[in-house]
Amino acid sequence: MLLPSKKDFKTALQIFAIFQWALSAFLTAITVIFGNLYLVVFTSYWPITVLLLTWLAFDWKTPERGGCRLTCVRHWCLWKQYYDYFPLKLRMTHDISPNHKYILVCYPHGIKSHSYFGHFATVITGFSKIFPGLTLYRLTLGAFFWLPFLRDYTISTGDCSVSHSSMDFLLTHRGTSKMFVVVPGGLVECRYSQPGSTILVLKNQSGFVCMALRHGVGLISSYSFGYMDLYDQLIFTPEGFVNCFHRWFQSMAHIYPCAFYGHGYTKNSRGLLSCAQPVTTIVGNPLPLLKIENPSQKTMVKYHALYIDAIHNTLFDHKTTFGMSETQELVMV
Repeated sequence: MLLPSKKDFKTALQIFAIFQWALSAFLTAITVIFGNLYLVVFTSYWPITVLLLTWLAFDWKTPERGGCRLTCVRHWCLWKQYYDYFPLKLRMTHDISPNHKYILVCYPHGIKSHSYFGHFATVITGFSKIFPGLTLYRLTLGAFFWLPFLRDYTISTGDCSVSHSSMDFLLTHRGTSKMFVVVPGGLVECRYSQPGSTILVLKNQSGFVCMALRHGVGLISSYSFGYMDLYDQLIFTPEGFVNCFHRWFQSMAHIYPCAFYGHGYTKNSRGLLSCAQPVTTIVGNPLPLLKIENPSQKTMVKYHALYIDAIHNTLFDHKTTFGMSETQELVMV
């Protein structure tokens, strides 16, 4: 009988680590929804559902008030396998003072935002060593906090809601020495995620600039090199039925249902596993902003342009280092 080698076991752990978060979110959501429907409709254990809903109502504001992170979850040994699969690397280009607040604006979002999760929901890439003295808050969609158990898992990694009320509270009440991480491109950016692409959903994304101005916190740009190469997707005829359906679905749900694929479990096969190649996130120089409680449109346009210049400079300074062409430029949509 042939036993799996140490290398096979390590590969299996890495694959599990990559799928773990997405599968956990999906299976937890399905179990909570249909499990509680079953309890209410077919059994006499409906008080369990009432207790869950009562707890949800009682704890509803926690993701908007700083969350409740668990250090043990952020230090799981499983994240080492997650890191090793690519691997993921985090670098800064300038010293960042721990005596201020910052909003770190990350691009690109991509298909599954692996770099965003790996760097900021875990400690495995060394955030606390690279940015000593700064406490990290990863801000994500409020939908992750709607269901019991899924919300608790999400909160345990240090996540908070990215809603305006949440950011206002965090930027006002949490003192200095904080870094709030956002990904403005969001799921809409999935449609542009292809190998070699540098298309960012940024032209009309200025909410983070407004929030930074209102609270007088610094903006920091970051770009993940190699991330767009992790997945490819099928491209359909522009005016075909599938593309029309995609546009309609995006207008209704604000999610682009792209038909993406990566590697399979066997050599040269397609599947949902991302390509195993290095992803390096470069963190730029802080852009200081004055505190303006009610910034005008002109002011927001000015600082939005400064942020775009900053992320352009990040790409220009490092693109050849990570295998990109010297003529490659960012495209804003």
